[in-house]
Order: sequence, then structure tokens, then C-alpha cells
Amino acid sequence: MRKIIIPIVFMHLISCSSQEKSPATGSFSTEGKQVYVYTTADSTAYRLSLIDTLGFIDKAQPFEKEISVFIDPDQTYQTYVGIGAALTDASAETFAKLPASARQEFLTAHFDKQNGIGYTIARTNINSCDFSSDMYTYLKDGDKELKTFSIEHDLKYKIPLIKEAMKAAGGKLNLFASPWSPPAWMKDNNNMLQGGKLKPEFYDSWAMYYTKFIKAYEKEGVPLWAITIQNEPMAKQTWESCIYTAEEERDFLKNHLGPVMYKEGLKDKKIIVWDHNRDMIYQRALTYFKDPEASKYIWGIGFHWYEDWSGGLPMFDNIKRVHEAFPDKNLFFTEGCAESFDSSRYGAWVLGEEYGRSLINDFNNGMVGFTDWNILLDETGGPNHVKNFCFAPVHADTRTGKLIYTNAYYYIGHFSKFIQQGAKRIGSSASRSQLLTTAFKNPDGSIVVVVMNQSGIESPYYLWVNGKAVEAIAKPHSINTCIIK
Repeated sequence: MRKIIIPIVFMHLISCSSQEKSPATGSFSTEGKQVYVYTTADSTAYRLSLIDTLGFIDKAQPFEKEISVFIDPDQTYQTYVGIGAALTDASAETFAKLPASARQEFLTAHFDKQNGIGYTIARTNINSCDFSSDMYTYLKDGDKELKTFSIEHDLKYKIPLIKEAMKAAGGKLNLFASPWSPPAWMKDNNNMLQGGKLKPEFYDSWAMYYTKFIKAYEKEGVPLWAITIQNEPMAKQTWESCIYTAEEERDFLKNHLGPVMYKEGLKDKKIIVWDHNRDMIYQRALTYFKDPEASKYIWGIGFHWYEDWSGGLPMFDNIKRVHEAFPDKNLFFTEGCAESFDSSRYGAWVLGEEYGRSLINDFNNGMVGFTDWNILLDETGGPNHVKNFCFAPVHADTRTGKLIYTNAYYYIGHFSKFIQQGAKRIGSSASRSQLLTTAFKNPDGSIVVVVMNQSGIESPYYLWVNGKAVEAIAKPHSINTCIIK
């Protein structure tokens, strides 16, 4: 036995010694590359500001006392789809009240890749939602055959904004649409508000409703990329809402909506299920994806961040659980915002940090794309017909015609401006808990590393890649994007 053990131990010591002397290697080379550091930081004037251009030095083994962010460009994960926000009635009505110069500023700020933050995704509502000035549907009461279907309501504000956004984004925007409620007469509570359920006798009519919406929008020059089946299907709200259990949503999809979409020539449109919080996402995923007849119609599962309504913390690990169980399905963030609007808190730094924390954790757990809630709201946190006023990253004071940028806009921009569609997430890890990080390799070969300092402590750190490193600084309550190219 001794003759066997001694050689193994000896070889292990040689291996360890060799590892200590040789830096990690990989196919990605830092040779000739620089690191461009963009920063947004509390108590400074930095807002997506280029503050440093750094060159790599040899750094074989960082020490324990040195803070490091380790990057592995050779370890790849999910493909990035994009980032954007919802173009709701509230956003469109607020946009229409702005002078032409402010409207152009807004469009450039959000959809221009060079001079803005380059949104590539947008969401809109089918029928009214809480962020509408009124309740509406697209047909007359009792019209089960949908003969009176018309999107005339949306032609005044919403579609003009979507078209302007598409133009500012270079002609293409991945737009998806979500219903908050079917028409009241299709539901068992005869009310678009306060939950209720879709009556079984209207399943086919409601399935056809989505296709009518898609085709009507496309006739106006607004193509749809995807739909979600129901916004927040487990929430009885004071605004437009409709309840589906997991089994009800699954069966509506596989027996009605999926077949109707295929029959109407819309099989290329993505279908997203759940569209609610992280808390119950694993149980919903099990129900949808373990049924092959339902699963074949599903591109991905959507989620929100409001599970802390009960007093708990964000449940990021639930996203990881779904990704581990169903790696072929896309995890897509469909809504999030800071609630309880208060105009005295426009400058609150926690607004942006909530976005940064969510984006980094969810990307690291398998998320492919992120959609903010209202892209623009007015000085009241609305308009909203049920007084559910909220924050947006950008507000418009319609009295003065000025735009107000919260730091949330910049935090989102640290991702959306630099990560290219089709990028692959790569390995990244921080050696201190105050730093959160995620990283991507773009199709053009550049590396994007996001480092968020959620503490009040300035943290110098090494950005380390295959035995080479640059030394950067994470200012207190800041977010950095480091571009390696």
C-alpha cells in the first residue's frame, strides 16, 4: 500500500508546485488589449463616464488581502437577448406632452447605442393595464366572434411612441405584448379588475384575440416578437388582472392559444409563460415544461422581482433552479420597478442599486434578457387610473417639459449600452462580498465586465484574466463597466 501512496502524494506536490509557478492560461489573450472603465458613482458627477484606460500587467497569483474580480472568457453560458422597457399607455401619453426637443432627447437617451443606452427590447399592454388613463378593450361587449376588433385606441399615443422608438433603435425593436385582463364579459366576475377567471366558453375567442392584436399591429408597421399569456396570473389586483393556476395556464396554452397561433400563421412568435414573481417560478416551470404538448409552444418563462411584497428578500436562487432543471428554456425578466412614488426621492441611490443587484444576480443564474417596467412616467408617477403610482428610471415634468434622470437609468445603461445582442455570458467571480459581478463576451470579441460596489467602502481591485490583470477602483456605491478590447 505504501508503494502506491508515496508516488501519488509526490506527484500531487509536483502538480501543486507547478500550478503556483504558472499562471492560468486559456484561449483568450490580453495581448495588445486595453481596459476602458466606465463609472456611475454616488456623491460624484460620474454617470456612465469613461474614467480610465488601463493596460494589463503580469499577475500570476493575487494575494488574499488583494481584492480581485476573476474573469474566464473560455467558460461560456447563456446567450444574451437584450434589455429594454415597457412602452405603456402612461409612457406614451407622457411622451406626447413633451416638447419636440425633449421627445428627441428621450428617444436618443434610450435607443441610440452611441449616444444613449441602446435598448433593443420593448413591452406593451394588450387592453388596458394599471398604467393606462382609462379602462379599454378592442371590441364591443359580447362580440364572441371578434368582428368589431379594432386597435383604434392605440393609434393616438401608444403606436406612435413605439414607431418612434423603433426608428431611434435603428429600425428594429424586439417588442412583446402582455394582457392584464380579458374583457369583463369574458370573465366569471364580470370585471376587468379584481382578478376573476376567464370563462371556459371564451377560451377560443380569447386565444384568437392575441392573433388579432398581433396582425393589427403588424398592419400598422409594428411587428411583434413575442407575447406573454397573462401578466401576473396569481395576483388579484385592484387594477386589471386575471387568475390562472399553473394547470389552467398550461391547458389554455396547449389546447387553445398554441394551436390557434400555429393555425393563424404565427408560429414564429415567441410565447412566454408565467410573467410573475420569482417566488413560485419553479412550481410553474415544472407544470409547464413537464408537459411536452404545452412545452413545445413555449420559448421561455418570464418573471418579475416583486416577491419581496411579503417582507422577504429577492429569491434569486429560484431562477438558478429553473435554469438547472430546464436549460433549454429561456429565462426572461419581464417587469420590475421601484414602487411607492415620491418625487423627493428622485436622487435616492437605492433606486439604481436595486436594478444593478437584480441584473447581476439574474444574469449569473441564467437570465437571457431584462425588461424594465414603464420607460417614462410623469411628475406624479403616472398617469395611472387606479392610483398605483411608481418610479421609472426617467420621469418627465410635463409642467416644464424637462426630463428627470434617476440613477436607475445609468445603472441599467451599464449593461444595455455595452453588451451586444448574441453575446455569451462568461465566467466571473469576485473575492469580496461588497462587489457583485457578471461578464459577457460580445460577438465582436470584446469582453464586458460589470462590477457593482454595493458598500460605502472604496474598493481597489484587480481585474484578473489568465494571469494578467489591471488595477481598477470601485468607488463607494458605484457600478463599473470594464470593456476589454
